[in-house]
Amino acid sequence: MAWVKVPAEHHPLFHAALPKDRRVVTKNMFGGVAASVNGHLFAGLFGRSVMLLLPEKERAEALALEGAGWFDPMGDGRKSDKVMLPEAMMDDAEELRHWIGRAFAGAAKLAPKPPKEAKAAKPKAAAKAVKATAKKKK
Repeated sequence: MAWVKVPAEHHPLFHAALPKDRRVVTKNMFGGVAASVNGHLFAGLFGRSVMLLLPEKERAEALALEGAGWFDPMGDGRKSDKVMLPEAMMDDAEELRHWIGRAFAGAAKLAPKPPKEAKAAKPKAAAKAVKATAKKKK
């Protein structure tokens, strides 16, 4: 699957469609924008459309939309629990807001993910730091 750059005009459309909730956190990812709540990514720009994490019972309804499909960023047919909305959804602000809102509502019900622990310094980096400190003391 060839990489498709997220159109710049999709960024403000995506931001405008996000719920006005202080728990929504956005971050830039792979040339697009992703949104999460309680540590769970629930929506993101990808290619010319939006990827959503929907509750299992709602996925079939989203997949029934003409042009929707399973989120498969590598194009290798791997099963995903996320859905790609049809590209035409980017032209319908109200419908986009509706679907992103559903994904947000589902993710907001999930137990919060614990914060990621800071990665420990690599042993080589730590050893270099010790050597550098020892040289300064001499």
